[in-house]
Amino acid sequence: MSVVKSSLSSDQEKKLLSLFGRVRLHLLYKASVHGYASASFHHRCDKQGPTLLAAYNESGYVFGAYTAKDYSQSGDLVSDGEAFLYSLGNGKGNAPRRVASDDGKYGFTDGAAGPDFGALKFLEQDAATVASNPGTGFTFKPVDMHGDDLALTELEVYRVEDIGGFLAKPWRATDWTFKRKQELMKKIQEYQPELSGVTQARVLLVGPVGAGKSSFFNSINSVFRGHMTSQAISGVCGKSVTTQFRSFPIKAGKGGKKLPLVLCDTMGLESQPEAGLNVDDLYNIYKGRIADRYQFSPGTPLQEDAPGFRKTSTLGEQIHCVVYVFDTCQLLCDEIIEKMAAIRKRTNLMNIPQLLLMAKVDEACPLVKENLSNVYHSEYIYKKAQQLSTALGIPLCCVLPVKNYSEELELELSTDLLLLNSVQQMLHYADGFFENQPESENDTEQEMTKNGN
Repeated sequence: MSVVKSSLSSDQEKKLLSLFGRVRLHLLYKASVHGYASASFHHRCDKQGPTLLAAYNESGYVFGAYTAKDYSQSGDLVSDGEAFLYSLGNGKGNAPRRVASDDGKYGFTDGAAGPDFGALKFLEQDAATVASNPGTGFTFKPVDMHGDDLALTELEVYRVEDIGGFLAKPWRATDWTFKRKQELMKKIQEYQPELSGVTQARVLLVGPVGAGKSSFFNSINSVFRGHMTSQAISGVCGKSVTTQFRSFPIKAGKGGKKLPLVLCDTMGLESQPEAGLNVDDLYNIYKGRIADRYQFSPGTPLQEDAPGFRKTSTLGEQIHCVVYVFDTCQLLCDEIIEKMAAIRKRTNLMNIPQLLLMAKVDEACPLVKENLSNVYHSEYIYKKAQQLSTALGIPLCCVLPVKNYSEELELELSTDLLLLNSVQQMLHYADGFFENQPESENDTEQEMTKNGN
């Protein structure tokens, strides 16, 4: 699931946001990526609630339409007293031009073709054009709306999300003090698995491409090193940056003692059936049969005769907790939800505890970006946590908001605390895995350890 970027400049986005109250724009559809086709538009934009359409032309104009109603291909003329057309002009300092409907209730024709607001019809004949018919529901001067340039260079549709305000009471109590950071670091460093012979909790990070798995390890490593690090390869790319199975130990300071925690990273999930992490490979990954730096081949199952594949493993080499990492800013596509359902089923059958990290919460909510300690006060973040919990089948108590380090040069207390709290939960959940192991398996593990195997 590659990250699709908006074509709006920061100034254009600010102008569009000025047409609303406290909202954020969430990109659903981009014609240059998803295709200039009405079917592609409806696949990504139907039943998404309030949406804003942004059209771009060669003359530099950005213009479009807003509706508070769902697209659903009902064939009806939809009344919408909140609908409007707009133009940002051609970028020469223009204030946004807002055009209400002529009768105060005209909306759009909800057909199977492209977005049809009467006076402006987009994706005409599945092409990069717009039909302009001022006076049909909305009245404007073509030169003011689009500069009489009807050929499009881009077309985007955004879901308009109300970010709300502050909750009356935070949905989780959090201590944001430096003392709490020291306490968490001490507890994590002194942690001991509750099984003899097992010295470290092994946690596997799973999530879509670009969600922030590798960045999460780098951030945790930075907290314990006391400065920024970038040991795991991370970045924004259409394909998985991680192509190997990696096991990353963490040290308390340069040359310091290793923590009783190993974060394991694997290929990212992708929406295409044969791309990214192969769900069927998870059994062997969970069982610890994959050595560090095993090279994945996208779309090809793990090979038992490949270098780095182990036919047997100890309990200490297995995965003790699975952590799903998702970008709070990104929508979940049906294909990823379907893959996650298969992963959850396999993980549940193996009795491995699971957590979910909501990454990039600061980018998702302006209130949190302003002050990270607002994360549990934000209505929007709480709503997103509930949505992820429902969509992925993860209990809300297992959903943890975090912010990874990405552009900072210095550590920040609030960021550290969210990261450390998440690690503490991982260790608690790993303990649950250890407690569920049958006595016979514990005895076998201890015997193998004594014999040096």
